[in-house]
Amino acid sequence: MRARFLLAAGAAALLSPSIPARAWDRQVEQGRTLARAHCARCHAVGRSGVSPLPAAPPFRDLYARYPVEDLAEALTEGIRTGHPSMPEFRFDPDQAQSLIVYLESLER
Repeated sequence: MRARFLLAAGAAALLSPSIPARAWDRQVEQGRTLARAHCARCHAVGRSGVSPLPAAPPFRDLYARYPVEDLAEALTEGIRTGHPSMPEFRFDPDQAQSLIVYLESLER
């Protein structure tokens, strides 16, 4: 029994050593909610599926383009792209962090 607990605790620590597992889960859920509310109209925001707008990359692939943890500034100052149909989004710092944690969860 103790071995199972240690194994589970170790696995949780590996997922995100910087924040406790419960807080990480809460941030993932908050980020998922933000993604669904603000981004799912164009992007595939889950682990599968195609983007409703073919030019919009699925969120699960963003990490391959650039480090998603580097998006914090862009998310809080306003995401702008060269794509004319993408609206500008601005999130408060907590929302931006939650969205980043959610994006990181899709990498796993």
